[in-house]
Amino acid sequence: MDITFIRHGHAEHLLDYPNQLNWLHPGLTELGKSQVAALRKQVKLESEDVILVSPTKRTIETALLLTAREKLMICPLVGPRMFPQNPEYVPLVCDQIYSKDELHAQFAGIQLVDLGLNCWEEGINRMEEHQFEVYAEQLLQWCREQGGNTFIISHDGTITNYRILLGEKGLTRRDFLGEAGQYTISNI
Repeated sequence: MDITFIRHGHAEHLLDYPNQLNWLHPGLTELGKSQVAALRKQVKLESEDVILVSPTKRTIETALLLTAREKLMICPLVGPRMFPQNPEYVPLVCDQIYSKDELHAQFAGIQLVDLGLNCWEEGINRMEEHQFEVYAEQLLQWCREQGGNTFIISHDGTITNYRILLGEKGLTRRDFLGEAGQYTISNI
């Protein structure tokens, strides 16, 4: 099984960086939509593949530009996560995830996946490292059991945290994928 991480396209909270980072539920900009349209030509999805999406507007919009709604699964375990973790950092409003009720109202028909773990209220953004690792390992095991490859549409910090968990060393913010970037780890 391969895991391909995809970072969402350019979003509204980045139009006047860093002054708009407290924008609640920013969506994709026209630039972001065109970035994802270009990415769509490179991404090859098969019917057995799993597509996990962070519960944020910009990642869901990215996913909907890549594939059909019925193929998507929204999961708080791939929601925004700070990198590097620092208890002194204040969470940004733009990284607040949708609640289950908001998701059902705005994105009806998209499956929610939480593996029975209680992550919808706080998400994983500031979750203690050990707890994140336990939850993330459970998600990775679930992915291995699905049969196809897994595509995770998420955020730079989250993707970097997962890459470290999967064995990469020495990653910094310079290793972020950037807008509509993708990165595959094979044979997980």
